[in-house]
Amino acid sequence: MLTGQCNCGAVRFEITEPLVAAAYCHCTRCQRRTGTATQASAVLAPGSLKLLQGEDVLRGWWAGDGGEKVFCSVCGSHVFARNHDTQEPYAVRLGVIDGDPGVRPQGRVHVSSAAMWEPIPDDGLPRLEGGLGRPADQIRAGDELDDLMA
Repeated sequence: MLTGQCNCGAVRFEITEPLVAAAYCHCTRCQRRTGTATQASAVLAPGSLKLLQGEDVLRGWWAGDGGEKVFCSVCGSHVFARNHDTQEPYAVRLGVIDGDPGVRPQGRVHVSSAAMWEPIPDDGLPRLEGGLGRPADQIRAGDELDDLMA
């Protein structure tokens, strides 16, 4: 089991199943949301993220497509993404997990909008101009990376 928290500790959670996959996102939204060139997230097994505290301080932002981005309203830490309709978390930000998350990013998505001021590292990871081949909330353990990156 993994645990995690926001920067101020108001939000705490546990993850009861191994993380499914992870990737770096270079999209403009992630750049603006994080203030960095990229953000790293991991796909959750369905139903595996359990909030232990802080539900009352969580706020969400939804752009009308993609996942709703959920953050702590006290410190601003980005915690997870969830399906806007079902409110089910499907991805967690790697930076809010305590210790080793047990997965490493397996690719880079939305590289067509990568920040001009920070070159993408030559790390050998697959690069996609757009997003994953299917929505992150439909990715399951055992899915082949080649299928996800298609």
